[in-house]
Amino acid sequence: MIRPHRTPGRVSRAGRAALIASMVVGLGLVSGPALGASASAPPLVAPSTSGGVLGPNVYVFDPSMPQSSIQTTLDDVANQQIPNQFGTQRYAVYFAPGTYGSAADPLIFQVGYYTAVAGLGQNPGQVVINGSIDTYNQCFGPNNCVALDNFWRSISNLTINVAGGSGCFAATEFWAASQAAPLRRVNVNGKVSLMDYCDGSPDYASGGFIADSQFTGSTVINGSQQQYITRNTNLDGWTNGVWNQVFCGDPGAPAQSFAANSGHNGGPAPYTTLGTCPVTEEAPYLYLDSSGQYQVFVPSPQWQSSGPTWTSGNTPGTSLPLSSFDVVNPSTTIDQINKALAAGENLLFTPGVYNVTRTIHVVRPDTKIVGLGFATLIPAYGNTTMDANVGDGVAISGLIFDAGPVTSPVLLRIGHNSNGFDAAADPVTVSDVFFRIGGAEVGSTVAGFIDNSDHSIIDDLWSWRADHGAGGGNWNSDTADTGVIVNGDDVTAYGLAVEHYQKYETVWNGQDGTVIFFQNENPYEVPSQAAWMAGPTQKGYPAFYIPNDVKSFQGYGMGSYSFFDQGVDIHNAMAFQAPDNPAVQFHDTLTVFLTGSGGIDSVINGTGPAANAATGGPANVVAYP
Repeated sequence: MIRPHRTPGRVSRAGRAALIASMVVGLGLVSGPALGASASAPPLVAPSTSGGVLGPNVYVFDPSMPQSSIQTTLDDVANQQIPNQFGTQRYAVYFAPGTYGSAADPLIFQVGYYTAVAGLGQNPGQVVINGSIDTYNQCFGPNNCVALDNFWRSISNLTINVAGGSGCFAATEFWAASQAAPLRRVNVNGKVSLMDYCDGSPDYASGGFIADSQFTGSTVINGSQQQYITRNTNLDGWTNGVWNQVFCGDPGAPAQSFAANSGHNGGPAPYTTLGTCPVTEEAPYLYLDSSGQYQVFVPSPQWQSSGPTWTSGNTPGTSLPLSSFDVVNPSTTIDQINKALAAGENLLFTPGVYNVTRTIHVVRPDTKIVGLGFATLIPAYGNTTMDANVGDGVAISGLIFDAGPVTSPVLLRIGHNSNGFDAAADPVTVSDVFFRIGGAEVGSTVAGFIDNSDHSIIDDLWSWRADHGAGGGNWNSDTADTGVIVNGDDVTAYGLAVEHYQKYETVWNGQDGTVIFFQNENPYEVPSQAAWMAGPTQKGYPAFYIPNDVKSFQGYGMGSYSFFDQGVDIHNAMAFQAPDNPAVQFHDTLTVFLTGSGGIDSVINGTGPAANAATGGPANVVAYP
């Protein structure tokens, strides 16, 4: 998304305030002092003494530990990681079953970059935090405190009884984050805000993902969140929408209300609401069994599901002992990893950054690949980072794939070909997996992710060509054509975000696909119209392209935004391009002109109004065709 200027005293890109302010008026949100991390050099965090086999960057707390010691460790990690957007440190923070904090002495801490916080119970109710686990705005200058860069962090598998805090922050769970910051299997009792409104600044936030969760005792404050997907979650209410809010299988969700004038003053909320989700499978997770041994729980697939998997008892699925996993760290060689996979072991990446000198080959069906603490894989020599050219049941979760210094053909590829497997009963899943081309380091690839696996499930994926950081904002650096290519049939995607690629950003070749929530920004730094043409007369590249031989597709809540920042009149003829076929359907599709020059001339196939400096947006198409 558009990021705040780093120059002190300047605010986020022009035009954003008016668009968002029009949608959050009347919420009654109050202002107060900001909580922000110091921009000074972060302190070193002491190695964990309790991570054991999971390594020094895994912290495991239990209720017998003094709360003061737990608090100190959590604060040390947060103070280092909150400003550490492109650093190499990675952390997983776990709480063994039990209760932490109290109403009188709450446990309150922040979550920074590359920090995954989770409970080690088999269900969220087995780990209870009395307090709050927060992500606040970052401040880059006066009146420039936003959550637009709050990526790569998570909370999962625990209960939060919201307590403590003072002033504006009293008794509120703040999760002011944007992409790659999922909430999974959380049970929150009390007030929840998805924006940090306590510093009186723009407070912008841009996108998020909630799944398999429950919120009781308070309406969730969406506030300035421009777009969001909530899946299989019990809600007590939802305050508002800005441009695109999608609900799938959420009891208590607001009713469907997306309209041609949603996102405009006086228009209905931009809600896309589906009563059930067609097919889901929750991400695998680590827990401690009754004898204190680590297990990895792999939930079973669900069809036409509504609500969380765990509220009526144990989640359906299978427990795998940690002994069935090769537990690796950045010093593990790729030969060792591939030998373990060939021998039938699963793979658990402990937190860290991994130099991948050759392709990691997943060669057996039902292999589980689990990353802790946003473990990050970087190809060294232009190789594909990982491929899984096998059949059913493979699960890949919790990883970041960075592009390397030599151009790779693709970073992750699953499935052998579009007709290779029919795994409806035991699908391949990709959950909380994120791709970066640039940002942390200069890198390049042709494609980020290729999905050749029929019936696969994509669940929370952000494929990002960097607009800031190392090489970001340079058309000739961090090069990449396409973020996501889907060749498999019957593929279902939830929370798909693909941004800033240089040609077709998402190509969907498979039949009978379903996308529930899509988020895109066109590349910012296009140098000229001639450099960005899909054909001799077609200006720009669609963010989502379906070729003419696709016969059926369903898309819900799909948005694409423009911000061409070179001072050149750049246009994209259409944000979405698809066959004119009655079975290829788009529901609640939109474009937005953020600021800059040029714009998007139509929403889909020449249909829908333009989004440009004169119209702003959102430009909505409720149904196509």
